[in-house]
Amino acid sequence: MELLEICKNAKEVSRQIGTLDTNTKNKALIAVADALVAQADAIIEANAKDLANAKENHMPDGLVDRLMLNHCRIEQIAEGLRQVADLEDPIGEVLSMKKRPNGLMIGKKRVPLGVVGIIYEARPNVTVDAFGLCFKTGNAVILKGGSDAIHSNIAIVSVIQNALLEESIPEKAVSLIEDTRRETAAEFMKMNDYVDVLIPRGGAGLIKAVVNQATIPVIETGTGNCHIFVDETADIDMAIDIIRNAKTQRIGVCNACESLVIHEKIVDELMPRLVRTLQESEVEVHADERCKMAALKEQPADSKPVRTELIKTATEEDWGTEYLDYMISAKTVSSIDEAIAHINRYNTGHSEAIVTNHYAHAEQFLNEIDAACVYVNASTRFSDGFEFGFGAEIGISTQKLHARGPMGLEALTSTKYIIYGNGQIRE
Repeated sequence: MELLEICKNAKEVSRQIGTLDTNTKNKALIAVADALVAQADAIIEANAKDLANAKENHMPDGLVDRLMLNHCRIEQIAEGLRQVADLEDPIGEVLSMKKRPNGLMIGKKRVPLGVVGIIYEARPNVTVDAFGLCFKTGNAVILKGGSDAIHSNIAIVSVIQNALLEESIPEKAVSLIEDTRRETAAEFMKMNDYVDVLIPRGGAGLIKAVVNQATIPVIETGTGNCHIFVDETADIDMAIDIIRNAKTQRIGVCNACESLVIHEKIVDELMPRLVRTLQESEVEVHADERCKMAALKEQPADSKPVRTELIKTATEEDWGTEYLDYMISAKTVSSIDEAIAHINRYNTGHSEAIVTNHYAHAEQFLNEIDAACVYVNASTRFSDGFEFGFGAEIGISTQKLHARGPMGLEALTSTKYIIYGNGQIRE
């Protein structure tokens, strides 16, 4: 189907989707969730084609992991839809109502955005999450996935559309642009007559391209150069557990830790133990000279040896790199002020954490770090709509207008003023 026709159909159907009642939407979401699980084998078969192409094209392991679907992941994706169905419907909520001196009652009410466009890379779970959140908020959604996941996305959207038809809901509530050429993506970014908002999800190159080229308003989701600052008062065991989780649980996600900042008073105690822990997962540490010396410091004979080949000398480029791989940078600082300055210079506004037992330092970090999510004594991996109780997320916004952080239902709504009168005219 041609792009223009897809966009026109979505605009037309969006008015019908926007008037669906909550029960109808919830029933359809449950039906889609059940259909995804019931047809998981067909989806996995399509996903296998994408995985084979990924290996042929030497896709990095972290990105292959994001692309891969199995029965467990499909069940988790379906569970996300069920949770969205359980959430309170924001559409129609009256946020305020005030009476003016002239008798007019002026209120503000939540309404759908209309047509939401999503441009994303090799993450087929986004296909379902985007549909679920947009549908619950009364929006039609047009999906433009990358070529790496095209077979998976076609299979998933087919399941969703058939399940919607079974519920007597227009299948064009969700559309997939199957043409994966960049020229088509560039054309889609200029469909502002039909698409109300555009949300990119992917690497820095994709996001920058959308922000620079689109004539449609963009909600910018960001890359994640996420830091963990280990304060001089930190509990070493806690710090190691948090860093290991944030770095190695899933390496190809935007909320994984990419950069460490370590107070000089704790570096000698922390680094040898931390490096030995990270090397169990083959993590390569790009360290400044102070961290490198501490990591290679001679240890008791009964301790596990540090593998020197996994310790590299950091360059300036490392401080600002989102690796999405088994790599992490390590920088030494002499104070919390220096740590905050370093993080605010190199971060991407995503998720930052401090490990500390110092209350004032924790509060200073929370107040002065410029990011969407700021943690005290917890892994950055919690920056996620599911973990925040949103059921799913449309992305993690690193901008400051309209939405910031994990974007759930409310981020996909707008407002309109509703005014009740009894014959008032303006003099």
